This record gives sequence, structure tokens and C-alpha cells, in this order.
Amino acid sequence: MTLRAWHTITGILVITAATVLLQIPRDTWATAATASLILGASALACMASACILSSRWRGVEQLFGGLDQIYETHKWLGIWALVFAVYHFVFKAKLDVWELAPILELPKYWTRLVRQLSIVALGLIVMLALNRKIPYRLWRWWHKLSSPLFLIVILHWLSFESPITLASPAGIWLAALCTVGVIAALYKLLLYPFFAAGGEYKVACVTHGEAAIHLELEPVGHGFPFEAGQFGFLAMKEKGLREPHPFTIANAHSDTGHIHFVIRALGDYTRRLGEQVKVGMRADVYAPYGRFKRLPGAQRESWIGAGVGISPFISWLHDKTIGRFEDATLVCCFAPSRAFPSVERLQEMTDQAGVDFVANPSGGDALAQAIRGVATEVDPRHIQISFCGPKGLLKRVQALMRENRIPARNINYEFFEFR
Repeated sequence: MTLRAWHTITGILVITAATVLLQIPRDTWATAATASLILGASALACMASACILSSRWRGVEQLFGGLDQIYETHKWLGIWALVFAVYHFVFKAKLDVWELAPILELPKYWTRLVRQLSIVALGLIVMLALNRKIPYRLWRWWHKLSSPLFLIVILHWLSFESPITLASPAGIWLAALCTVGVIAALYKLLLYPFFAAGGEYKVACVTHGEAAIHLELEPVGHGFPFEAGQFGFLAMKEKGLREPHPFTIANAHSDTGHIHFVIRALGDYTRRLGEQVKVGMRADVYAPYGRFKRLPGAQRESWIGAGVGISPFISWLHDKTIGRFEDATLVCCFAPSRAFPSVERLQEMTDQAGVDFVANPSGGDALAQAIRGVATEVDPRHIQISFCGPKGLLKRVQALMRENRIPARNINYEFFEFR
């Protein structure tokens, strides 16, 4: 079992509530002040957990089943932290019958100022994280402020008069989370480029499509091993292109160590990359990440990719170690004017691998027909669906699964939007 956002947030809330309630009289549990204290502590725990998740540590990724799921959980941790903090800010987390004392004594002026700044800091973090209108190059640097802003929230907890002592269960729980969170934030902010797995690469080939590019990179020195379907963060060593972006590796690992990326021009960075990238340019690739794998035991498989979400399936087609291609169908959902690779090229690749191919242009019904057709050929319980694409299409696929009696647990999906 892998963790999901609701597991994480519910777990934080339950543990925080249990440890806080141990510190206060039972007859004060059912009060607004107690709820405010619990939710304020939970907001801090959510922020610390978000810092831990942003570290990209391998153990954390394995726990959540992939970096895409970590980013999804990270987003919801921020949202719920803000919700909890707003309640804590509105309702006073004090009662006269409680034994109140700050862990860290500050002058009253600074205590009040830190309290005001903490809610502003948390609101700013969440606003920056969710605002897709901010260009990535600006968003990335603004988002780095999350670490120092997190320290302000910790200072508020330490200077706030409350029944929580540092040696109490709630104090130990929050101190442990915050300590690991600060370490994770410092690692990601300062040390990640030096310790992250990956390597240096050189652009060996550039192929331009109508609205995308295909990059082939060769290792400078030693490359890194990876599995089909994984992705990496590409950072070109060129002015204006240095910010790392996540892209799926569109090939299987080979003795040459070359890696391929299919990159669609969807924003400022990817458009600049398509215009400026040239053979011979150097790049750092931080990888591999992701747990998007074929699952064993299925009688039939349906692979559904949309837009750049076709990339992991291209890598599967090239991976000769996984076999059983005769039981798979690849469904490519695309806008006719933006298809890359072309439908003809995908048809060639699937023919060579022995995989059935279905082209589903925008507005077409080929996706529904493909799922319906497979469900009539074999027991729907033995159909495995692998999906990579936008969330709107994911909901459509899940609805088609219900219509055709394919169990909800039989879908394996990966998000490709990290903002």
C-alpha cells in the first residue's frame, strides 16, 4: 500500500489531536479553543510534512509510490494547512483553566508580530504554489521563500503561550516533524544539486515537430540506470534555460546510456528550449524518478496516453525486457494539429513491438470504443489500464471503466502536471 494525500492529512490530524488532548483537561476538549489549538498545531505539522515531501528523498518517494503523488500530496498539505491556520487565527487557542507558557520567551511586540506574519507567510506560500499564471522562472524563485517563511511559523509556535511543552507528546511530535522539515528544506534549497542522483549530458540530436521537440542526450562520462516510464529533471547549462523541469524519459535504458525526451511547447521555458537548444549543449539531468510501471498478472492491458503523456508508453515500447506486447493496446489521445510523434510514427513503433494501436483525435470516440471492445473480449476484472495524461481525461477514463465493469483498482496512472 502506498500513501495518498488523504492518508497523510488524516494521519497528521489524528496524531496531532491525540497528542494535544493529552495535555489539556478532559472537560475542555469540546471547546472552540481546543479545536483552534489542534488545528494550529496541525497546520504546522502539515507545513513540516510538505517540506519533507519536497526534498525528493528516495525513501519518501517510495513511500508515496512516485514523485507525482508526492507533488499532489504536497499541494493538498499546503491547502489544508491554510484552512487549519485560518480557524486557528480566528478563534483564540487559550482557556483560563489551561497552564499556559511559551516555549521560547519573546517580547510581547515580537510575539504579536510573528503571529501576524505566520498567517501571512502561510497564505503567501499557498498562493504562490497554486497560481499557474506566474511564469515558472519567477514562480520557482518565489517558491524558494517557503523555507524561511516556514521558520516564521515555527517561531510563532515556540513563542505562543499554550499548554504544549517541548517535553510533552505534542511538543515532541511537532519538534521532531519541524526538525526533519527544516533539514529537508535546507537540503532541497542548498545541497540537492550536489547530492541528487543523475549526471551530466550533451545534446546529441534535436528533432523539431509542429509543437514539440525530441531531444536525444548522450552521457558525459557515466550516465545513470533507469527503468522505462521514469522521468528526470532537465536543466540545460545555458543562460535562460538553467531552471530544472520534469520530463518523462521516452526510451528504455541501453548500453549507450543515451536518454530521450519528447517536450511539448506549453509554456515560456519549453518554447525557449525549442527555439534555443542545439546539438552539443550540455545539461544536468537529475534522475531517475517515478514508479510508473506495468503491473503483472493482467490478461489484457490498455495504455492510454494524452499529449506528452504518450512518452512513458514510447519507452515501454522500446523496453524488450518486459515482453507480453501481444496483450497490450496503446490508445493515443491527441489534438490533430499538435500530434508529436506523428500518428504514423506511433503506428510504426507499435507494429514493430506487436502492440495494437488506436488513434483518438480530439472529439473522437475511439477511446470509448477501445475500452468497450477489450471489456467484451476478456473478463473486465482481468483488464489493467495504465494512464498518463491530464486529470480531466483521467476522470473520463474512470467513468468508462465503471460503464464497462472494470474495477476501479485496475488503473495505474501518473500525473504529469507538477504545478
